Amino acid sequence: MELINQHTKKIMEGCKERARDFGLRFEDETLEYIVTNKDLIELSSKHMIPTLYDYWVNDIEVLKEKGRYELYPNNPYETVINTRPAISFYNDNNPDWLNVMIFYHVLGHIDFFQNNMFFKHTRDEDFAGRALSDKRSIAMLRSEKGRWVDYVIEFSRSIDNLVGFHGVLSELNRSRETKPSARLDFYFDIFLQSIRKVNIVDYLKEIDRYNEAIRQYGEMAERLFFSQVARTYPEFEALFERHKKQGGGQARDLLEFLLLHSPFLQREENRWMQSVIEIVRKTSLYFQPQIRTKILNEGWASYWHEKLFLQDDRIRGNEVGFARINALVTSLPRVGINPYALGMRLFSHIEEMADKGRLSYDFQRLQNAGQRRDYDKATGSGLGHIFRVREDYDDFLFINSFVDQQFVDRHKLFVAGVRLNADKGTREYYVRSREAGQYRQMLLDQLYHPPHIEMDKSRSEDNCLYLNHLFEGKPLVKEFISNTMIGIEYLWGGPVKLETSEPIEKAREFDPRESHPPADMEPSHRRVVYTMKNRQLSRTLL
Repeated sequence: MELINQHTKKIMEGCKERARDFGLRFEDETLEYIVTNKDLIELSSKHMIPTLYDYWVNDIEVLKEKGRYELYPNNPYETVINTRPAISFYNDNNPDWLNVMIFYHVLGHIDFFQNNMFFKHTRDEDFAGRALSDKRSIAMLRSEKGRWVDYVIEFSRSIDNLVGFHGVLSELNRSRETKPSARLDFYFDIFLQSIRKVNIVDYLKEIDRYNEAIRQYGEMAERLFFSQVARTYPEFEALFERHKKQGGGQARDLLEFLLLHSPFLQREENRWMQSVIEIVRKTSLYFQPQIRTKILNEGWASYWHEKLFLQDDRIRGNEVGFARINALVTSLPRVGINPYALGMRLFSHIEEMADKGRLSYDFQRLQNAGQRRDYDKATGSGLGHIFRVREDYDDFLFINSFVDQQFVDRHKLFVAGVRLNADKGTREYYVRSREAGQYRQMLLDQLYHPPHIEMDKSRSEDNCLYLNHLFEGKPLVKEFISNTMIGIEYLWGGPVKLETSEPIEKAREFDPRESHPPADMEPSHRRVVYTMKNRQLSRTLL
C-alpha cells in the first residue's frame, strides 16, 4: 500500500476545485492510497481501517475473502473511510479518465461525511489514530490475559448493534444554553414514563406546560415549573434525590449499562475488561451512521460523480467507457435494491420537484391531475434543497419523505412477489404492486433496524439482569439468542432474563401455491422469557 503519485494527486486536486465550484464542502487534506487485491482482501474484514484492532474473526474473514476472490475475482473501484484526514483506496491500474470519475465519487462521500448531521459525533477526532491506540491497548492486554481478551471482544461485539447512537447525537445537538438540567431529564425521561407511566396526551401536556413557562418566565421557568410538579407529585423530589445517589442518568445502551452496573466488571481483577468493552462500543458508535445512511450516501456520491464528470473536459474521448462503467454502478435492477441507483435517482427527483415548486403545500393540496402535471413555479431552488437533504436526513427520512407515486411510476418500480408455478415446478417472480406506499414500505422494511432492548431494574432481582425487548413487529433471530445471552451472562456475572415476543401461527397449513398467507394465517405474537443461568438456556411462556 502506497500513496498515489504526484500526477494522479494533481488530478485529484483539480477535481476538488471543480467540486467546490458546485457547492460541495470538505476539508483540504485527503490521503489517497494505491492498494493491491491482497491489500483489499485483508482490509475488508476491518472496515478498511488499517489501524483497527485485530480480532480472531478477522483471520477467518480474510481466508473466506481469499477463497471468494479465487472463484469470483473482482476489483472495487474505490473505498473511502471517514477519518481526519479522509482516506481513500484505489486500484493501481486505473486510467486517468477513470480516476476523474472515481475522485468525484469519493469527494461526494467526503462531503457527505463532513456535513451530514448523523456523522456529527465523528468530526472531532482522527478515528484512524484512535483505532491505532486501541489496537495497541488490546495487543498489550492480550499479551497479559491471553485468549480471555478475545472472549470479551466476542461477547461485546455480539451486542454492539444495540449501542445508543441516537442518545449520543441528542447530547451533541443540545446547545449549552438549552441543555436541560438533570432534574428535567429525570422528570421527562424517567419519572413520567417509567414511574408514573402517564399516557401520551398527559406527557405532551407537561411538555407544553414547560415550554409555556420558558416563554413567560425565562430563567425562572424551571423553578416555577417544579413548584407545580411538587404539588401534583409530592414524591418527586425524594425519588430524584435517590436517583442521584444511585449514580444519576440512565445508561444509553446495554454495553454502557454493563460498564456502569455489572458487579463482575467492578471487581478489581476484571477492570481491564471495561477498557476492551469501551473500545468495542466506541467503534460501533463510529460506524453506526454509515449503515443508517447507505442509500443516501451512495446516492449523493453517484449523483455528483455523474454531474461533475460529464462537465469535465479531461474526459473527452472516454464517454463510452464512462457510460459502460456508470451503467454497471447505477443501473436499477428489476428485483432487489441498488443503493447507488435508487439514491441517485431520488436526489434527481427531489431536485426537479423543488425546482418546480412541487414540494410546497400549495402543490400537495391540488387534486386535479392535469394541474399537478403542468405545475411549475420555476423556483430554481432544487440544488439548494438537495444540499439540505444531504445535511439533515438519514435513509429512513429520505425514503419516507420523497418516495412518491410519481417517482415510482417514472422509473417503473414495483414490489416483487414470489409464488410457486405448479405446472413447471418452479418458483417465479411476479409484480405484486406498483403502488408507492407499498414500494416505500418494502424499502423501509429492508433498512437497518436493530432491536430495542431496555434494562428493567424493577424486575432485576437476586443479581439477575432483566432485559425487555420492546417489540416492533420483528422477532429476534432464535439461533442467536443462546450464544448472545451466554456472553451477557459472563459480562454481568449472574443470570440474565430476556423478555421478547415470538410469532404464533394458526393450525391450518399454508399452501405454498398461494401468493401470500390467507387472513386467518396472519401470525399473532406472545411474550416469552428466556433465562440464561450457568450457561443453560430455558424458555418460559408469559
